[in-house]
Order: sequence, then C-alpha cells, then structure tokens
Amino acid sequence: MEFSILWFAILAASLAGGVLAGYWFRKTWAIREAQSIEAKAQTLIEKAKAESKEHLLDAKEKASKVIEEAQREEKELRAELRNQQQRLEQRESKFDSKLMEVEGKQEELAKKATKLEELKGKIREIQEMQEKRLEEIASLSREEATEKLMIKVEESSKEALTSRLKKMDQESSDVIDKKARDLLSTAIQRVVHSHVTETTTTVVQLPSEDMKGRIIGREGRNIKALETLTGVEIVVDDTPDTIVISGFNPIRRHLAKRALEKLMSDGRIHPARIEETVKEAKKDLTRDIQKAGEDAVYDVGVTGLNPQLVQVLGRLKYRTSYGQNVLLHSIEVALLSGLIAAQLGADSAKAKKAGLLHDIGKAINHEVGGAHTTVGYEILKKFGVSEDIAQVAVGHHEDHVEDLTTIIVKTADAISGGRPGARKDTYENYVQRLDEIETLAKNFEGVEKVYAIQAGREVRVFVEPTKIDDWKAHELAKDIAKSIEQQLQYPGEIKVNVIRETRAIEYAR
Repeated sequence: MEFSILWFAILAASLAGGVLAGYWFRKTWAIREAQSIEAKAQTLIEKAKAESKEHLLDAKEKASKVIEEAQREEKELRAELRNQQQRLEQRESKFDSKLMEVEGKQEELAKKATKLEELKGKIREIQEMQEKRLEEIASLSREEATEKLMIKVEESSKEALTSRLKKMDQESSDVIDKKARDLLSTAIQRVVHSHVTETTTTVVQLPSEDMKGRIIGREGRNIKALETLTGVEIVVDDTPDTIVISGFNPIRRHLAKRALEKLMSDGRIHPARIEETVKEAKKDLTRDIQKAGEDAVYDVGVTGLNPQLVQVLGRLKYRTSYGQNVLLHSIEVALLSGLIAAQLGADSAKAKKAGLLHDIGKAINHEVGGAHTTVGYEILKKFGVSEDIAQVAVGHHEDHVEDLTTIIVKTADAISGGRPGARKDTYENYVQRLDEIETLAKNFEGVEKVYAIQAGREVRVFVEPTKIDDWKAHELAKDIAKSIEQQLQYPGEIKVNVIRETRAIEYAR
C-alpha cells in the first residue's frame, strides 16, 4: 500500500517534472521562433527600406531628367516665339512702309487725275473751237461733213470691198463643197449594196420535163387554179425543165413560186391540193416577211420598234421602186444616214431609224392609196414612233427642209437612188400602169379580187357570186373595159376577164 502510494507519488512527480520540462522547452522554442521571425521581419524591413531608397533615388533621378527636358523644351519654345515675334515685327514694319508708299502714290495719282481732267477739258474746248472754225470755213455742220466723208469713202472702197466679199464667199463655198464631198464620199465608200434591178418574171426549175404536164393538168385546170389563186401568169414554153412566173407584183410571184415548189415536192397536183398549198405558202410568206423585217432591224442596229411595224417593214422585201428593192434601199439609206450624222455630230441612232423607216409607206400604199410619204407618216404614228422621225417620212421628198435629220435622210436617199444601175424608170412606169389598171377595176361594186397579168394585156376580175350574176358579169366586163379606155393610157389592147365562181359544200356524216 505504501509502495503504491510511493509509486504514485513518484509518477506524479515525474509527470509534473515532464510537464514543467515540456513547458520550458516549448517556451524556449517559442522564444527562439519569435526571435527568428523578428529577425526575418527586420531583415525584410531593412531590405524594403533599401529598395525603397533605391526606387526613390531612381524616381528623383528620372524626375530631374524630365524637369531638365521640360526646361530645355521651354527654352527652345521661348526662343522660337521670340524669333516669330521678331519676324512679325519686321513684317509689320515693312507693311507700314509699303502702306505709306501706296498712300503716297495714291495722292500722286489723284493729283495726276485732276491734271488730266483739266487737260481733257482744255482739249475739248480746243476741239469745239476748231470744229466751229471748220464749220464756218466749210459752211457744213459736223453731221453733214461726216455723211459726205462716208459717202466718198464708200464710193472709193465699193469695188475693193465687193471684190473682197466675192473672194471670201468663193473661198468659203469651196471649203464647204470640199468638206461635203469628203463626207459623202466617205459614207458612200463604206456602204455598198448590190444594185441588181428587179424584173417582172421568176423562173422555177422543174425536176423533169414531165412535171410541166402535171402542172398544166387535164384541160389546163391545175394551171388555171394556180393562176386564179395567186394572181400571176404561169408561162410554160419549150425551155427545158423550167417554167416562168410572170407578174408585176413580187409578192404574188414569190407566193406562186413557193406553192409550185411545195406541190412538186409533195407530188399531189390537183385543184383542191393547189388551194391548200397556196394557203400554206401564204403562211410561209408571212413568216418570211417577218424575218426579213427582223433581219433588217438587226443589220442596221435599230431597237424599240413595234413587232407589227417590223412586219410591215419586211413587206418592203417584195416592193420595188424604179426597179430597186425598197428594203435593201431602206437599209442602205439607214446606214448612210448613220455615217453622215456621226460625221456631222448629230444623233446617229435617230438618223438610222429615220432612214430605215423613211419609205415604210411603200409597203401598203397600193392597198390604201395616197402618196407613200403620207401613208408612211400615218403608219409610224399608229405604231408609236416619235413625231420627229415620222416627219422624216413626210419631208424626205420636199425641197425646203430645215430639220437636220430630214436633210441627212434626204441626202442618203439621193445617194442610194443615184448609184449607177440602182434604178430603172421604165420598170417603175410599167408597174405603175398595172397598178392603175387593178385599182380602177377594184372600184366597181361586187369585185372581190383583181389581177393584171400578161404584162397588162389581160385583167382577171373575180366577183362575189352572191352580188353579181352571169348577166351582170358581162355588163361588168364592158363597164371595166370602157373605164380603162377613158381613164388610162396603154399600148395595144387589154382583155377584161370577169370570173364568177360558185361553190356548194356539204359534209356527209
């Protein structure tokens, strides 16, 4: 028991000693740690102070440099300002001196002006005195003396002035003529078209000699049907493998030729088939006319035309004037007008359009009557062409023209028609005579179609069977023949053939 107490006491003393020893050890370690941290902090503080001193020194050094630089720039700026101020003062002093000189000169000029006015007044007085003395001596007033002097100078110089004016007029005329010749020759050389004149016959080649008999048909019914439907005369002679289509109207001849070619290609030749083929040929001809108009517009470079107007233009392909193809003539006039306008500085596009359309009235003037210039104007206005171009169609045959475009087109028209071989007057007269015959016969009531054939020696008149009976047909033939005798001039005689045809059609179903 005592041993346990002793042991416990020793253990307690040991524990107390260990605790004291640990406390002492910890305190000692803490003191040392604190001293170490304090030493480190002191070291850091001292290092920071040293670095701060260094930065401060650097900042002071940089600040001093900046201050020195600013002071140097300030000195330079002040020096520059002083220099500028000195220059301004010098200029101001010079300006003051110049201003004083100008003021002095102005005073001198004012004095001289005053002296000049005084001198002018004295000179005027002297002149008036001299004029009065001259008037007293010559017994003439100033106006009378001036008039006499002018008359004398005019009389002495009249001959010289007249000669000089004539010479100047001749020189100007020569220069203008030369320029005009150069301009026209350049345009003519650049635009050249074929001038082969049109004829009144068209030759059709046959595949064989036997084809002639088939075209004629039994008792000539095929050839009669074809002539009736196309309004031409078909001549079958001894010429091998060819037949001739005769007629003054190119459209009819071309229509007959197309129909014959189609019939020969098809092989079926009889009146019913001929009628169908002629209708097909008319459609083909319409397309050909449209294409001819489109090609003409494209070749010339004209745009913005109504398609119906282009089709009317294409009809000129089958129209001639004094033997000259009117469509080719219109294209040539358009190109010539464009070149002339370009050289004169005028509107080339406008001139080309006016040149292309100047003879448009010839496309239908046979159908409506009247001069082709007036008909052309009405056509152009109908299809929305501007007034200035429509007026060219009216004025290109007039003598007194002021519009530049009309003058250009008139000149180009004369060039195109005046080329050697371009036109034949006899052919135009011949066509005009046949046209007059057809027009006269059409004016009778009940007449449906009229064709002048055999060079005008025969007129075939087709009448409406419901309006004209057989008896009236005979009377009509006499009336037409009598009117031709009274109103027209023609060589030989003209056969008037009135044809009345009645058809009855019914369908079996």
